[in-house]
Amino acid sequence: MYDRIAPGVTRITTSKRDNAFLIEGDDGFTLVDVGWAKAPGVLLNTVASLGRKPSDIRRIVLTHAHPDHVQGAGALRRETGARILIHAADRPWLQAGRVPAEGRCGALGRFIDRLPALHWTPFDADATLADGDLVENSGGLRVIHTPGHSPGHIVLLHEPSRALLVGDAVFNRGKLALGPAALAADPALRPARLQRLPQDLTTVGFAHGAPLDAGGIPAFQEFLTRLPQHT
Repeated sequence: MYDRIAPGVTRITTSKRDNAFLIEGDDGFTLVDVGWAKAPGVLLNTVASLGRKPSDIRRIVLTHAHPDHVQGAGALRRETGARILIHAADRPWLQAGRVPAEGRCGALGRFIDRLPALHWTPFDADATLADGDLVENSGGLRVIHTPGHSPGHIVLLHEPSRALLVGDAVFNRGKLALGPAALAADPALRPARLQRLPQDLTTVGFAHGAPLDAGGIPAFQEFLTRLPQHT
């Protein structure tokens, strides 16, 4: 299933719990996140239904290196020739093929990361991203570094439409929430970093949960202001 959440921004539901986003850019598509190992088939079918070909996906921007975002990325790159971009702090995790023990602060997180189903075939990014970068030829995606869920977690602002793609910085599964602390690298970092997110938005897209349109933005902003502040 797919739907347009803002001009130039299409949400693709890659599983019952996961979303990726296709951005119309200057030279083709930029894909934000991939998903599990089966996600490339869903993504390529969606591209075909839009009347485009696999090679029209020119780059893949990963919000962070957790399996439900990156497991299918290597295979999708082989199918499309797309370049893979990620924040430098999470790049070693791609190369390791799993989240390392220090990537989760809780015992539950470290336990599940030992399961082979949560690993992936190691691969490397083609380039890295940093806070404030404008992703080249992406149609206006601005990088906002929001560490905490992972050291290199990023949020992306689509500047032309003011759509914010938050990855796992915030979840919207029934209600707005931060992800489980046990699954985060440093959960205490999250609230203060999320205060950096822009206020003037039209849409918020979540990796997990339904997007918010303009009517939901006030609730999103209120949620951010209620987060406990830590340094």
